[in-house]
Amino acid sequence: MDFSSQIIFLVAVVLLGSILSSVVTSRLGVPLLLVFLGIGMLLGPEGPGGVSFENITLAHLIGSAALAIILFDGGMRTPARNFRIGLKPAVGLATVGVLITSGLTGLFAVWWLGLSWLEGLLLGAIVGSTDAAAVFSLLRSRGLELKSRVGATLEIESGSNDPMAIFLTIVLIELILMDQPDFGVVVLVEFVQQMGLGALLGVGGGLALLALINRVPMSAGFYPLF
Repeated sequence: MDFSSQIIFLVAVVLLGSILSSVVTSRLGVPLLLVFLGIGMLLGPEGPGGVSFENITLAHLIGSAALAIILFDGGMRTPARNFRIGLKPAVGLATVGVLITSGLTGLFAVWWLGLSWLEGLLLGAIVGSTDAAAVFSLLRSRGLELKSRVGATLEIESGSNDPMAIFLTIVLIELILMDQPDFGVVVLVEFVQQMGLGALLGVGGGLALLALINRVPMSAGFYPLF
């Protein structure tokens, strides 16, 4: 099976699996995310699928595009009133909370797995952010209702903690790859690029998109696609 056939086969299996598994997971109370992880393990080089995908650039592009779509769709569904009641605690959890979680996980990885300090902290940064889609799916399947402030905080935090996790991951990777890392310079440069420039482009792009959407009449179902 050539590379293009592998990609088509992979997409078809994921789409079919997501449709069929959504019924099963809703009844069992299991997050759909676990199903996708299982599909990836089965289709990988160590599984029966035997798909060997080593194009890092394409994987990064697909992952970034998927993350942008997920966050954009979540933002479209988040009422503006949620920001008034949950913004402050959500920002704290998305920044300081992610930093503390990554640090504690990294220290445990250093102690338990015998990794270096930078490698352990990198592992902590990778798993430091949370996924609201899995959390809310589990809560809804069990019929649990969160208080408005708690739900709003979790919803906003889950959509805003990825920048901090990505920032920590990029910084630690660069420090590992550098022979003699200058920690202060690397952190400062990456922070300005990832947080500062990213915030400007995000706010500017959001305002421009809002103005454009309000001027383009279309069916309500097409707005997320647009």
